[in-house]
Amino acid sequence: MGKRAEATPAGLALLAHISDIDASVRAAEDAVAGFSSGAAGRVRIGTGATACIYFLPAILEKLQRSFPKLEIMVRTGNAGDIVRAIEDKKLDIGLVTMPCSGRSLSVTPIMTDPFVAIFHADADVGDVIRPADLEAMPLVLYERGGLTRTLVDDWLRKSGVNGRSVMELGSVEAIRELVGAGIGATILPEMGARPDRTQFPINTRPLSPPLVRELALIMRRDKTLTPGLQAVCNSLKAAADRRKTDPQTGQSSSEMKKVGKSASGSGA
Repeated sequence: MGKRAEATPAGLALLAHISDIDASVRAAEDAVAGFSSGAAGRVRIGTGATACIYFLPAILEKLQRSFPKLEIMVRTGNAGDIVRAIEDKKLDIGLVTMPCSGRSLSVTPIMTDPFVAIFHADADVGDVIRPADLEAMPLVLYERGGLTRTLVDDWLRKSGVNGRSVMELGSVEAIRELVGAGIGATILPEMGARPDRTQFPINTRPLSPPLVRELALIMRRDKTLTPGLQAVCNSLKAAADRRKTDPQTGQSSSEMKKVGKSASGSGA
């Protein structure tokens, strides 16, 4: 109709069955994937924007090198959207902020990610930030609707601080850049608080009382664990274990010491 396409009555009748058809095809692919040599097929991952930017890329790069026949698709969204997509078999696995639940879901916590306060480089702030320290400051916060924003709001509210939000954005990188430009302060997961990833210098501070989020792997209990899906699960868990040793680099304390000694010896 003009420049717009609409389904015919026959098309509308077909659309009512598309979800079931797609699920059946995916189930058939999963059933035979185990007979292929190595990890192959397709794995659909759902996660939040922060994990997609700062946690997944290195994992996906290694998976691509190790399993070139494995196709990985990534979709971002808030935890509720990811949960529903997995329950509807539109995604195979999710990495989401807890709490999350569903009678059909298997939930496996794999790591914690502390929150930090972020300020522009010249901000006169203490070594540890409490809710009262932010009461008079303009805040650039993550948009409402997701668990990340809910956790921050609850942390402030428990101390009787409402927080003066001047901007609410869906991009962690945009928030960080605006804070670096002196627009305000923010609270973000440490995973996304990378000073080396901004054009403006920023400072981060720990929170008191501490605020953390727990990330979990979720999938349907009846999901066929194909070699490809198993490879993705193993890689996500291994990366989470590495991150426990050092949140920024994933290196253990002993590895960091070796790096330090090497740099010192080479005059770096």
